[in-house]
Amino acid sequence: MKKITSMILALVFAVSLIGSASAKTLKIQLTFPKTSYDGQIVKMWTDRVTKLTRGELKFELLSKGEVVGLKETLEAVDKGLVDGGAAWTHYWSNYHPAAMLFGSPVAGGGIGLSTKSWLAWYFDNGGKALYDELWDEMGMNVKGFVMASSGPEALGWFKEPINSMADFRKYRFRTPPGIPGQTYKDIGVASVSMGGGDILPALEKGTIDAAEWCCPKPDSVFGFQKVLKNYYLQGLHQNVVNGDIYINGDVYKSLTDHQKYAMEVASEAMITRNITNRAVENGKALIDLTENHGVILHDTPADYFTEYMNAAQATIKKNAAENAFFKKVYDHMTAHAKIVVPFIAQMETSDASIGTAFASQQ
Repeated sequence: MKKITSMILALVFAVSLIGSASAKTLKIQLTFPKTSYDGQIVKMWTDRVTKLTRGELKFELLSKGEVVGLKETLEAVDKGLVDGGAAWTHYWSNYHPAAMLFGSPVAGGGIGLSTKSWLAWYFDNGGKALYDELWDEMGMNVKGFVMASSGPEALGWFKEPINSMADFRKYRFRTPPGIPGQTYKDIGVASVSMGGGDILPALEKGTIDAAEWCCPKPDSVFGFQKVLKNYYLQGLHQNVVNGDIYINGDVYKSLTDHQKYAMEVASEAMITRNITNRAVENGKALIDLTENHGVILHDTPADYFTEYMNAAQATIKKNAAENAFFKKVYDHMTAHAKIVVPFIAQMETSDASIGTAFASQQ
């Protein structure tokens, strides 16, 4: 009996050694500081994958620039310089304009998309298959996972109140890269693209004098309220915005089916957690900013919406005419919008009305 027990213990020990030997640590370079709020969201994803795989997959998060610069992050994943990356899909619009339709369909794609209706397209109406095609269209050897939805995002921060687009055009304004930022240039705004960690130093030096990043919580973590006090929540440039994790294609193929599925499950779970967590944290941060830091909340000038929407629709039509895959994705997205957007818009009208009424009483 002792011999059998010893054999069993030896077998268990051997299996544990095999398990630990097969464990992998994947290096993921972020396009923002790992200490930022967005870095914490990615950490939530990696923690879930590690737990779901019982420690078979672990992760080392690297801040923007630790291996390559922000703009080179996707290529670094493609070439295997790092195992993975994290960004917002629209960052890669310079590789393919359709990246905007997945990461941030500018002004709701001009077809009324919200976060909810975009996610409905992605999960339940064919968008995910097109997303997988995107990386091949780019010529990138990566497997992507949408894992964060944070829209709608705030218009941004300004030195003085802006009452019209004429006021807006006085400022050098930090915007996202890609088509959302280009659309600002199309309406005459001096758009400057830079990473989140570079915004506050640029404001302090006067390199830029207005900025957007995301929402009250991430913005306050970066400290924009130290320099600027006029804040506008309503914007069109990223009313839908999605972030993703992408893994080098060869690394992904080397994973077991269970490990691959763990990444997929963690991504779906994190979309929900990202939306709910941001709602709570942004609400708290907005109260703190306005009550404790002298931040003044304003309504966005009406002419912003018409000018930006017109420019967004023009750039979408231009890209659809020039790029076959962009047109394929946009036509598919538009067909989806005709089904889903009228329903969601009508259903949420009452929510918006009672919510606005409550907020006005606070």
